[in-house]
Amino acid sequence: MWNWLVRDWQWPAAALFTAVFLLVLTPLVFQVAGLGLTLLFVQLPIYMIHQWEEHRQDRFRLYINRTIGGGKEALTPSATFWINSLGVWCVDIVALYLAWAIAPWAGLAAGYLAVVNAIPHIAMSIRSREYNPGVITAALLFLPIGGWCIAEIGVQASWEANAVALLVATGVHVAIVIHVARRLARLQRSAALTPNLDSIHG
Repeated sequence: MWNWLVRDWQWPAAALFTAVFLLVLTPLVFQVAGLGLTLLFVQLPIYMIHQWEEHRQDRFRLYINRTIGGGKEALTPSATFWINSLGVWCVDIVALYLAWAIAPWAGLAAGYLAVVNAIPHIAMSIRSREYNPGVITAALLFLPIGGWCIAEIGVQASWEANAVALLVATGVHVAIVIHVARRLARLQRSAALTPNLDSIHG
């Protein structure tokens, strides 16, 4: 079960299939909770659709390892799982509950999380002039729906609430960058030590 979670969570049965069922509930959520909470609610299923495009067949991890890691394993399957489960699913669920318990503005991080994720996807695609896994749903789902969420709820919130939500969303992505950088540094140190050890044994 653990191996399935770590390596196959992004397959249709885990991500896309669940996203479709959550979206089917959207009209009911809207009728009961209103537009603000509904826009927060849909952030998770659209993120799951994005994850399906991004991570099926391990595409994004392999892409990062090729383009940023230079062939080294900058992202492992385990790290990819934890990044997406804690940094996306848990953040969106906590945001939704905060919005329900306090006010919609308390869950703004979910909307910002989508938009902040879309920006590097699109920028990377423009810079490299090639497709990167996840860029299509980033452009077609994250920017319009995440932006709508921010526009609908953010205008009713204080600048402090918007700043905190943006900080949380940015912090999740900065943590990923730090993790990749630290892992690459460890791998480079290990590669540098290997020739020295070989020369000693030789």
